[in-house]
Amino acid sequence: MLNSDNDVFTFYLILMILEIITPDKKVYSGQVKLVQLPGIAGLFEILNNHAPIISTLEKGKIKVEEESGQVLYFEVEGGIVENKDNKIIVLAESV
Repeated sequence: MLNSDNDVFTFYLILMILEIITPDKKVYSGQVKLVQLPGIAGLFEILNNHAPIISTLEKGKIKVEEESGQVLYFEVEGGIVENKDNKIIVLAESV
């Protein structure tokens, strides 16, 4: 429960942590505002405080908007994504 205006402000400043990992190495790790992923049924986005999810990924681009506003793209051959408590882990076949 939020008790003051400062609590509300702090709540919305919490960013997500994203890690993109392949069998060979960790490709990306950082704080992000948005992640767009190529799911089996099409593109979907994960934003701050998204409900927990586990999903498979198809071949396509992962779009990442960093804390600074910079946008990055990662081509993946497929994989799995898990989001829980603002921590997103992508296990990609290759990047």
